[in-house]
Amino acid sequence: MREQYRSEAFTEAGLAAGPMEQFARWFRQIAAGGALHEPNAMVVSTATPEGRPSSRTVLLKMYDERGFVFFTNYGSRKGRELTANPYVSLLFPWHPLARQVVVTGTASRVAREETVAYFRTRPHGSQLGAWASDQSAVIGSREELVDRYEDLAARYPEGEKVPAPPHWGGFRVVPDTIEFWQGHENRLHDRLRYVREDGSTEGGADGRGEGAWRVERLCP
Repeated sequence: MREQYRSEAFTEAGLAAGPMEQFARWFRQIAAGGALHEPNAMVVSTATPEGRPSSRTVLLKMYDERGFVFFTNYGSRKGRELTANPYVSLLFPWHPLARQVVVTGTASRVAREETVAYFRTRPHGSQLGAWASDQSAVIGSREELVDRYEDLAARYPEGEKVPAPPHWGGFRVVPDTIEFWQGHENRLHDRLRYVREDGSTEGGADGRGEGAWRVERLCP
């Protein structure tokens, strides 16, 4: 299977001042176009301290100049791995536009008040599900999982406040690099990567708006 990508050139001259602004541009375009179901779906790759990797698809829930945020059970495989080894990679596979964004960085837990505020916005059933599932743990049957959920539904009927689980919350990925990939014919793709300069975590000093970043062009 092979496909020729046909798109406009993606050049340094067209880049936003900083990587999060550039991400917002592309994200708005893909979300507004309607060509992709759940454009906030991203592949989150983690690794054990020994370097054994694992990947899964997770939904991005918010982003700003501080980084990218998703929520999970802290006892899940990704939660345990990020606690032991905070280095992480995110991949946004926006194939309908022949684009992808690859982020590398460091993950840390968001403040508890952020987790609780987001948890309140979730549908009632999703709130119960966060309690019912010991994510990544072995379970005997689907019936066992459904029974847990139904017990919780009886304890917290629709309309009743469900407390945010203490074992559940957000991770914020602070990027070190963000690569923007645009596919082109003959595999002459554009790959432009923002790289954070050493020690730069605050915005403004170099005029790029999100700390000191340099831009590199990579061979496809």
